[in-house]
Amino acid sequence: MTTSNYTKVFKQLDAKPIKKAKFIKFNQPNERSCGRALKHCRNCNRNGAHIGKYGLNLCRQCFREMATELGFKKYS
Repeated sequence: MTTSNYTKVFKQLDAKPIKKAKFIKFNQPNERSCGRALKHCRNCNRNGAHIGKYGLNLCRQCFREMATELGFKKYS
């Protein structure tokens, strides 16, 4: 269940507070302690194609824009 579906149900359950509390208890998304979902780009907040090496914490698109400023050279 995605986060958007999780919040949409509240409109229907506002009239029934006990059922709403039970729904929240069993259906809310889990807090992540590790994994891909926690790693975000510090520049654009994207979580795909994450480069965490050397403490960069950038996505590949932002890394390409900022690589020369960071001191990386392109060898081809």
